[in-house]
Amino acid sequence: MTRTVPAPATADASRAPGRALTVLVVSQVLGGAGMAAGITVGALLAQDLFDSTSLSGLPVALFTLGAALGAAALGRVCQHRGRRVGLALGNGVAAAGSAGVVAGAAAHRPVLLLAALFVYGAGTATGLLARYAGAELAPPGRRGRATGTVLVAMTLGAVAGPNLVGPTGVLAQAWGIPRLAGPFLLATAAYTAAALVLLVWLRPLPAPPVPAAAGTGTEEPSGGGPHGPARGASGVVTGATVMVTAQLVMISVMTMTPVHLTGHGHGTQTAGLVIALHVGAMLLPSPLSGLLVDRAGGGPVAAVSGGVLLCGGLFAALAPPASVVLSACALVLLGIGWNLALIGGTALLTHAAPAETRATVQGLADVGMSVAGATGGMVSGLVVTGSGYPVLAAAAGALAVAVIPAVALRGSPR
Repeated sequence: MTRTVPAPATADASRAPGRALTVLVVSQVLGGAGMAAGITVGALLAQDLFDSTSLSGLPVALFTLGAALGAAALGRVCQHRGRRVGLALGNGVAAAGSAGVVAGAAAHRPVLLLAALFVYGAGTATGLLARYAGAELAPPGRRGRATGTVLVAMTLGAVAGPNLVGPTGVLAQAWGIPRLAGPFLLATAAYTAAALVLLVWLRPLPAPPVPAAAGTGTEEPSGGGPHGPARGASGVVTGATVMVTAQLVMISVMTMTPVHLTGHGHGTQTAGLVIALHVGAMLLPSPLSGLLVDRAGGGPVAAVSGGVLLCGGLFAALAPPASVVLSACALVLLGIGWNLALIGGTALLTHAAPAETRATVQGLADVGMSVAGATGGMVSGLVVTGSGYPVLAAAAGALAVAVIPAVALRGSPR
């Protein structure tokens, strides 16, 4: 007698990827709120701590270096233990780093604060690595949109975070903690909640990709066939180059914008609003960027990002310091350009990377992004001190043009 599989179990299986994507979205909302703390007040906290603009890029450099180490380690964890364990671990480490920043600021211990900022960087790495988990839950024709969905989920928290600088600062002062450390109180709670959400509810687990040789023959191409390995390597390098360049350009300008605005008489709440708009522009276009990648391919989307980043850099360089509106427009353009580069570059790299090492390769690409961000954060303060904010913004925009020939010269088809 033939045994029939119960229909409810089949229905549950078909709904499982949707439930897992929802859990990822919730964790990203929480993680976005935690990530925004360092972006908004990191440079201002260092400026207050060291009483020097030239070192104001140090916090961003530290937590982006922490993100580099985190991306490498978490990429390997995701490859061998699955996305659930890797992403939950990253959020937990970021929560510990956030608490360390608060403790260092409260105790006036610069060494503790700077070390904690390094640990805090794991949150940035985790938020970006989550986009790969989203893609693994979607069919091939919708992976760009799934990547965009996971990234845009960070928007709610990341945009709300900078606008809570004032209230969290008041709370910190009431507890005897320096006002600028207030957003890291929010980051501690947000990252802790994100880790718990992933550990408890992320089912089914987005597992590491199975090698093509052990699969069923439905694995997407990743550089196989005649000239395949060379073309696959070219796709990986091109995708990584696009993302690294965009990260360097965006971080260098974004880091010094709060310092630039407060140095010309604007308050920290105003600077927080500008950064909130910038972070929104980094993440809100993600579904549209993902749709463009699904329809046109990662290469054209990545190439367009170079032109948008150039416009953003030039706009920031030419905007009068007294005009918050124009400065905000420049940061919005930089955010949109970064978004196009991230999703376009992610598509190029993921399609070209071998399945059996894909998660590790993705983590290493994000290491490159973090190192580029650390470089931009550190150098930006020195450039502004020596030559001024307009020179920094214009040079960063010009550098973004390198994305276009990198895409044009890649040796792989769409």
